[in-house]
Parts: sequence; structure tokens; C-alpha cells
Amino acid sequence: MIVLRPAAAGVPSVTMWLRPNRTLSRRGLRRLIAVLAALALTTAGLGAWQGNVFAPLFALAESSAMAFALGLAWRAGDRGERITLDVASLEVYSLPDRRRVRFQPYWVRVLLAPGRGHDRLLLSSHGRELEIGAFLAEGERAELSMKLKVLLADLKGQERR
Repeated sequence: MIVLRPAAAGVPSVTMWLRPNRTLSRRGLRRLIAVLAALALTTAGLGAWQGNVFAPLFALAESSAMAFALGLAWRAGDRGERITLDVASLEVYSLPDRRRVRFQPYWVRVLLAPGRGHDRLLLSSHGRELEIGAFLAEGERAELSMKLKVLLADLKGQERR
């Protein structure tokens, strides 16, 4: 998901927030885990009633492992990047590792390079490369590439005047 915050009056900077697509809230995740655990424990209770006394223990272990795995997958959606472009710099701030990389906007190139089963969106300048939007869908990376190229061209055009 790409959220573009255009420049405000008098402030020549543009901010883009990149986030993975995630439709399930934390509350929804808890409800999903509760429903799946209740179904597993109900089935295990029926099994125990028919003589399988170990079924509830296995259902508890399975429910715990399932909740842990779903929680890990959900937390992977917390990744994100903030791209700020102004006349002085193009800055990429990555979450959750809080890495900050700056480029000179006049020299930066935006490239879509093939690799690892999908196109990689790269920012390149002065021998440094940075992949951005790795968690975005293929179409979103292409859209982001076009937006960045247009914004950089507009910025370079303003500097020449």
C-alpha cells in the first residue's frame, strides 16, 4: 500500500509511506485464534469423550503452535518504509529496524531490476544501491517506480529554473 502525502504550501517536500497490505486487525487476529482454538478443543473434547484421552493435550499443543505462527505472520505486516523527497535529499526510513539512508535527489536513479522471482525496485546513486518496497506487490512496485521518477524529474526541473 502506497500513501502519498504531497507537499504543503511553502514546504517543498513529499512523503510516501509504504506498508504491506494487511486487512486483519489485532482484534481480528485474536478472534481468529480464539475461534480456531475453540474448534480444535471441541473436536478434541469429542475425541476424549470417545476414549482418546490424549486428544485435548495435542489440541492444546496445536492451538499454541498455530497462535504463535499466526502471530509471527501478522507481525511481519508491521514492516514499512517512509520515503521523504525534498530539494536537499531523498531519505528512506525503514521500519522496524529504523535504518535511515539518504541520497542526493539530483543524482539518484530509480531502477526496476529483475531478481529472485520478481522485479526489484532499486534506488542507486554514487555506487550505492538500496532496494525499497520489497514487500509490495508487483504492480505496486511499478507504480511506485513511476511516481518516484515523476517526482524526481519535477524536482530536477525546479532546480534548473
